[in-house]
Amino acid sequence: MKILIADAFDSRLPARLAQFGEVTDKLDDLKDAEVVLIRSKTQVDAAFLAKAPKLRLVIRGGVGMDNVDKKACAARDVRAVATPKASSIAVAELTMALMVAIPARLIEGHLGMREGKFLKNELERTELSGKTLGLIGAGAIATEVARRAAAFGMRVIAYDPYVKVHPLAEMKPNLGALVAEADVISLHVPLTDETRGMIDAALIAKMKDGVILVNTGRGKCVVEADLAAALQSGKVRAYGTDVWTSDPPPADCVLLKAPNVVMCPHLGASSKENLGRIGDEVIAILKDFPRK
Repeated sequence: MKILIADAFDSRLPARLAQFGEVTDKLDDLKDAEVVLIRSKTQVDAAFLAKAPKLRLVIRGGVGMDNVDKKACAARDVRAVATPKASSIAVAELTMALMVAIPARLIEGHLGMREGKFLKNELERTELSGKTLGLIGAGAIATEVARRAAAFGMRVIAYDPYVKVHPLAEMKPNLGALVAEADVISLHVPLTDETRGMIDAALIAKMKDGVILVNTGRGKCVVEADLAAALQSGKVRAYGTDVWTSDPPPADCVLLKAPNVVMCPHLGASSKENLGRIGDEVIAILKDFPRK
């Protein structure tokens, strides 16, 4: 069995995969690959599948399958799976880092010191303790965020049409009800027809004035022009994001120059520990995958 590693994984993974067959990272070997490992960069669509006549399994290391055309895979009898459990802690920790950095004014303080400015009196902090965190999505990552937010003394509420009861969050009946109460909103949803562009001008209008928005889910869940306008007006106090409409975002992305944006280059699932856990899930999947 030939296994193609198409994107960046843990450097120890090729040696671990050798027990299952030949391992390669050369994209020219796609024509002979029975298994392909991807992360968020590679797009598995009909054109990709046409170049892989022997392909039987796609493993997406991480959360979400929006870069995999599942219908095209099914039509070819190609199994497509992800490793959602592995990334929960890594993404939750980055979410909390963004959530802490914004009200603590860490970025402005750091840059000020670099520029020789001691902004002790100019930068006023606020606290997370006593604030309400609204989670959009209540899956594995959101649950880890809820656990950490509770330790900060936050009240946690959530909306997820597929989750009725949550052990750590008070569930709200709809998005409008959630955003009306939240001081901080954090997105943890996959990209689907339901979630694409869900953070738009209409929903933003229902939010509290001065809300903080954090997005470690998917960049396309946000209407960038609407959010940039809300940041400019102050309706949204700040936006912390690790996700974009593309990696990297286009040079004309309005959020790159919008005020009060704390941004990362899609680092959420890139911790050393998480890459190891992804490898563990990949191994487990392959152990259960029938060989010809």
